[in-house]
This record gives sequence, C-alpha cells and structure tokens, in this order.
Amino acid sequence: MSAGARDLIGLSIGQVARHAGVRPSAIRYYESEGLIPKVARRGNRRVYDTDILGHLLFVRLALRSGFRIGEIKSMVRGMTVASKPGERWRAVAGKKLEQLDRDIALLQSKKKLLHSLVQCHCPSLAHFAHTYSRGRH
Repeated sequence: MSAGARDLIGLSIGQVARHAGVRPSAIRYYESEGLIPKVARRGNRRVYDTDILGHLLFVRLALRSGFRIGEIKSMVRGMTVASKPGERWRAVAGKKLEQLDRDIALLQSKKKLLHSLVQCHCPSLAHFAHTYSRGRH
C-alpha cells in the first residue's frame, strides 16, 4: 500500500467526497440505495477506508455510461472490491449496449432530418414534410 493510500484509511465522509469529487450527500444517497456498502461508524460519524474510492469510481463511471440506479444496484449487489465482473455484469452491460444501439439509430435518424431541414429550399413546411416522408429529401 502506498503512503498516500495509507493516509486514506479512516476518512470522514467529507474527506472521501473531496477525494472522489462528489458531494457528501451523493455518498449518503449511494449508500442508502445500496450502490456502495454501508460503513462502520465511530460515534455518530461514518468512517471509510480506501475500498470506498473504488466503489465510488465504479458508480460514477456507470452513471456516466447511462446506467440507471437500479441497474447499478443489480451489478454491485453482493460484490466486494475483490469480486470479478461476472455473468451478471455482462448481462446488464449487454442490455445497455442493445439500448445504446437503438438510441444511436434514433439519433442518426434525427440528425438526418435536421441536415435535410438545414439544406431545405422547399416552398413550404408542408412541402418539406411531404417530400421527406417519401424519402425524396
């Protein structure tokens, strides 16, 4: 363990938030939703070790990738930092890839429509709609 990592053991929620680049309220929310493990308390305060940073990084990457809270929850349920991605992760990611492919197709269709609108010299909006719907634009 590096000297920097040793310094992280026993961090408060505020310290973890600063290291992870999230608000303490996000950490409390992730914990309440089961996205990160509940941690030990000393007195009335949460006390975190270095493992939490990996969990938070995974949650943030998953959220940025478009996963919903419920999907992330199903991926991390029962997992530890030492757990290897398994069938459950591949299944959830596979479904997300399929949805992303559908989203990309829809966005490409919208982009095509917008390009047609930008290049349109039609006499009217109705004329554009009619010709576009017939695939002539």
